[in-house]
Amino acid sequence: MIKRLGAEFIGTFWLVLGGCGSAVLAANFGGDGNPLGIGLLGVSLAFGLTVLTGAYAFGHISGAHFNPAVSFGLWAGGRFPTRDLLPYIVAQVLGGLFAGFILWQIASGSAAFAPDPAAAGNFASNGFGPLSPGGYTVAAAFLCEVVMTAMFLVVIMGATHSRAPAGFAPIAIGLALTLIHLISIPVTNTSVNPARSTGVALFAGSGALSQLWLFWLAPILGGLLGGFLYKALGPERPDVVGDN
Repeated sequence: MIKRLGAEFIGTFWLVLGGCGSAVLAANFGGDGNPLGIGLLGVSLAFGLTVLTGAYAFGHISGAHFNPAVSFGLWAGGRFPTRDLLPYIVAQVLGGLFAGFILWQIASGSAAFAPDPAAAGNFASNGFGPLSPGGYTVAAAFLCEVVMTAMFLVVIMGATHSRAPAGFAPIAIGLALTLIHLISIPVTNTSVNPARSTGVALFAGSGALSQLWLFWLAPILGGLLGGFLYKALGPERPDVVGDN
């Protein structure tokens, strides 16, 4: 169990550092119109790449959840034991917080770093209403996070099914997360992962912290929905991560 929790900690750290780091450090590098900035497309791809590389690195150790919503979804789908839920979630949140801390230390090394707690997407945080990049309402943000997380779980469970092509699951999962970000960055700055949201919200200020509840509730509901939905599509009994 210690090795699996360590893998979840490092994997979540990598996801938050890579994904949120691309948003904070590289998305608008040099200002608007600068070709060196990676923009929305680059940030979306960065999140996908962190999951893809992390899954190949740690999937054989912990299952590469890196996300409390994924752990809940796999539990709902019959792929993950109840006894491991809380330890996994603690490890994921701690990994996200450590990534937020490291990212803050790096970003603070630039004189141009000027975080604004009232700004949408401050320090790669998630939000709705005035803290949504596109000004979307709480209802729109909630629906978006539920649906995107549910579909993420459907892809995860399908790609890791015992009958799926072996060795390709991380590619499908990484591309799915990239697509999710391409769709939903304007709405919520894309969470679908409570550990990712918590990891930067602690440093982003009171605005992000006050809205953090949505980015726990909606992704977990979406994860449960996706897990139950995929399980209902047909009988299966793949190996359960955590039984060893």
